[in-house]
Amino acid sequence: MEQANEGKALVVETDGRQYARIPVKTHLITDRDQLEALARQYLFPLVREGDIAFISEKAVACTQRRAIPIKDIKPRRLARFLSRFVYKNPYGIGLSMPETMEMALRECGVVRILFAALVSAVGKLFGRRGWFYRVAGDKARSIDGPCDCTIPPYNQYVVLGPADPDQAARALSRGCGCPVAVVDINDLGGNILGVSHPELDKAWLVRVLRDNPLGQSDQQTPMGIIRPAAL
Repeated sequence: MEQANEGKALVVETDGRQYARIPVKTHLITDRDQLEALARQYLFPLVREGDIAFISEKAVACTQRRAIPIKDIKPRRLARFLSRFVYKNPYGIGLSMPETMEMALRECGVVRILFAALVSAVGKLFGRRGWFYRVAGDKARSIDGPCDCTIPPYNQYVVLGPADPDQAARALSRGCGCPVAVVDINDLGGNILGVSHPELDKAWLVRVLRDNPLGQSDQQTPMGIIRPAAL
């Protein structure tokens, strides 16, 4: 039975057509899981012709051992300093804690993060937000820290963005038999990190998924299916 997560619409209208976004519940995904096997287990039995599957970047990263216990991260002084200036929003930690900023410095390099911080400071003078991540890039934007609503044990982890998200999408596509997108969608906006088929329209995918149908707390629905809605 097709059912939306609480507080989310099952069907949205985009570009004059209606689409269902069907969340798919799974077990707790860890580094013991393989993407193609996950797709065979959870997506393949559900997909129909014309469907597009999508999966959260966090779930992909967890299979790649890119979830790191906070206790194992030792932030340098620069990370502690920079994290103090990051905007704290109610939908996620981002780089506002020393441990996530430390991982951004490692992932993106000190020079790039410092330049992004400088550009961000200039942007704030003009009342503009978001310039930091435009410069720092997807690797920085995709880093997630723990929130109160994060499912254990990941409430004690920092999760990096996935490695080679296009390749991950192709592995999932082999398992489920339909096109797949790796998405970074939250309650503030979205970004498509990888696709199995280059003809997939990333801007269109963001519009279809703009309200974050997978949810952002304990729904445990890290993947879903986009399906043209029956008229």
